[in-house]
Amino acid sequence: MSPELKKRLPLVVAGLVGLVLIVGGVVWWLNGQRWESTDNAFVQADTTLVSPQLSGRVVEVLVGDNQRVEAGQILVRLDDSDQKAQLAQAEANLQAAVAAVGHVDAQADQEQATIAARAAAVSQAHAQAGLAQAEVDRYGKLAQQGWVSQQRIQTERATAATAAASVQQAQAALVAEQRTAGVLGSTRQQSVAAVEQARAVVDQARIALERTVIRAPVAGVVGARSVRAGQFVTPGAQLLSIVPLSHTYIVANFKETQLAKVRLGQTVEISADAFPGRKIEGRIDSFSPATGAEFALIPVENATGNFTKITQRVPVRIVLSGADRGLVLRPGLSVDVKVDLKSQGGQSFAEAVGTVAPASANNAGATPDATQGAARP
Repeated sequence: MSPELKKRLPLVVAGLVGLVLIVGGVVWWLNGQRWESTDNAFVQADTTLVSPQLSGRVVEVLVGDNQRVEAGQILVRLDDSDQKAQLAQAEANLQAAVAAVGHVDAQADQEQATIAARAAAVSQAHAQAGLAQAEVDRYGKLAQQGWVSQQRIQTERATAATAAASVQQAQAALVAEQRTAGVLGSTRQQSVAAVEQARAVVDQARIALERTVIRAPVAGVVGARSVRAGQFVTPGAQLLSIVPLSHTYIVANFKETQLAKVRLGQTVEISADAFPGRKIEGRIDSFSPATGAEFALIPVENATGNFTKITQRVPVRIVLSGADRGLVLRPGLSVDVKVDLKSQGGQSFAEAVGTVAPASANNAGATPDATQGAARP
C-alpha cells in the first residue's frame, strides 16, 4: 500500500462511517415518524370462571382438560337427591293448595244455595205474618159485634206476633248466610294467594334441581379444571375456566408519550414469539379510560412524600383483522406491536371517550362503530 493511500484511508473510513450514520439516521427518523411500537403487550381473552350455585357432591364430570365445549353443553352433574325430594314436596304442597281453593269454591256454591233457601224462608215468614195479621183484623171486627170471644182474639194476636218474630228470625238468618258468603270470598283470596306461593316454591325447587346440572355459559376451551367426581363443592367455588380462543385480543401498554398520533382503527403489525417470522395484522380497537396504575390493587398516591415523575402506560386494546382474524392466540402470550401511524384511523387518543357496546360481548372482530369518528389520514 502506497504512503499516499495510507494517508487517505482514515478519511475514506470516516466518510463511510459518516454515510452509514446518515443513512441510518434517515431510516431511523422515517421509521420513527411512521411507527409507534412497544413490547409491553400480551394476548388476553374474556375468560369465564364456572362455579356452582348450590352445594352438593359431584357425581359426574363430563369434560376433560383442554377440551372444546359449546354454549349450553353439560360440564358437571351434582347429586340431585335432595333437590328432587324438595321438588316433590313442593308439588304436593301446590296440589294441596289447589285442592283448598276447590274446597272453598264448593263451600261458596253450597252457601249460595243456603242463601236462596234463607231468602225463600223470609218470603214464607212474610206470607204467614200477613195471614196472621189478616186473621187478627177479621176476628177483631167480629169481636166488636160480640160474635167472637176475647180469648180467640188474644190467640190470633199471639199468632200474629209469633209470625212477625219468625220474619225477623228468617231475615237475620239470611243476613248471617250472606256474611258467611263474604267470609268465604276472603278465604278464597287467601287460598289463591297460597296457591301462588306454593307455585313459586315449586319454581324455586325446579330451578334448584336444574342447577345441579352445570352447563357451559359460553363456547370455548376448558382450562384450569379442578373439579373431580366425588368432590363436595360450595356456591362460588371455581370448578374450571372456559377460554373463548376464537375471541382473543391483545392489550398493549403504550407510554403516554407514544399516543399523540395513535387513532382508533389504525393498522397494527403484531409479532409473536410463538409464531416466529410471521407478521400478524391487527387494528386499534379502543383505549383504556385510565392508566394501568389507576386500576392497580393499591393505587399510587402522589399527594404525600417526595415525588418522582414516572411515565405512565395506557392499555390499548388491539383486535386481529383481515386474514389473521381466525388465528388462535393463547391468552398470556407476549407479543410485539407496531402501530402504522400513516394508516387511516378514526378518533385520536385525546378524542376517544369510549366505544358503543357491540351486539355481542365476544364480537372482538367487529368493525369500529361509526360514532367513533370519520376516517382520517
